[in-house]
Amino acid sequence: MSDILAKAVELLNEKLDGAEIPTSAKFAIEGLGAIVIDSDGARISDDEADVTLSADADVFQDMISGELNPTNAFMSGRLSIDGDMGAAMQLASVLS
Repeated sequence: MSDILAKAVELLNEKLDGAEIPTSAKFAIEGLGAIVIDSDGARISDDEADVTLSADADVFQDMISGELNPTNAFMSGRLSIDGDMGAAMQLASVLS
């Protein structure tokens, strides 16, 4: 298991604390693996999700640290989204 993924799960669970997540999302991080976020929180997993957000490790780290807005990452082509765009937007609002 990647230290980057483990630290990301910890940070995401802190950000999600108390937030209601009505959908599921997967962050697919190139060369590292995947993290799933749903009503149970964040965990390292490659389970199916309503939406999959794909990016390289640098973009992913910048998004979860708050240095990069997920919408800007998508609009600039650094983040790709496959699946329910509404779910992606809900997740972006929770992580902001």
